[in-house]
Amino acid sequence: MKIYTKTGDAGETSLFDNTRVSKADARVDAYGDVDEVNACLGAARAAGLDADLGGALEQIQKDLFALGARLADPSSRIAERVTKAAITDADVERLEGTIDRLETELPPLRRFILPGGSPAGSLLHLARTVCRRAERRVVALGPNAVEPVLIVYLNRLSDLLFVMARAANHRARTAETEW
Repeated sequence: MKIYTKTGDAGETSLFDNTRVSKADARVDAYGDVDEVNACLGAARAAGLDADLGGALEQIQKDLFALGARLADPSSRIAERVTKAAITDADVERLEGTIDRLETELPPLRRFILPGGSPAGSLLHLARTVCRRAERRVVALGPNAVEPVLIVYLNRLSDLLFVMARAANHRARTAETEW
């Protein structure tokens, strides 16, 4: 299989239902931003996270592939056939459980903190901001354009990435800078 197909040379791409759309289409923007979050998480993992945070991020990266597949499937052709392309309430609950668990080891927030800290913590802060952008792009598709759980997942993920950034910095003994 060749990596290049030449089918996108005129600025179009295919969705899962074989619809040809512009690469500037809002749906393509949305799943492109989700892909960017995924790449940021890969960079954070490569920056030296411990096994706990790294393992959680690996699962989230798999979730983001599934979420991107859902976005690229406006006709829901793969929805029922490909179980690994599912995002469910249980996935959101897993994120919430991780937030709750990590917050128990962190000092309480008293002020805003500036994004930064350790290399991994900084990359998690960056991933959080890209995740918020992805969420805005998905919401902009309209109220009936996607499954509501996809928006909930992205919203909760950005919260988790903030907490993970704090945890990565805390575990690296890197102080947070308050604003």
